[in-house]
Amino acid sequence: MITSQFAEFFGWMSVINIFLLFFSTFMVVRFREVPLKIHNKLFSISEKDLLKAYFTYLARFKVLIITFNIVPYFALKLMA
Repeated sequence: MITSQFAEFFGWMSVINIFLLFFSTFMVVRFREVPLKIHNKLFSISEKDLLKAYFTYLARFKVLIITFNIVPYFALKLMA
């Protein structure tokens, strides 16, 4: 019983985090100018460096979701 509860927890956690990843990606791609202006004023970083930072953020977020959400979910599903 407890394994299935953990699997359900990790499943919903994965869904929520994947939604946040897609939302973040959409916001960075679709509305690029707004965050660029805000972050440029706050941190005085060039546009090129900010775009690189956005890409790095999205890549790391994806790796963390896979490592800490999706892999445990499938491991628990295999155990059940």
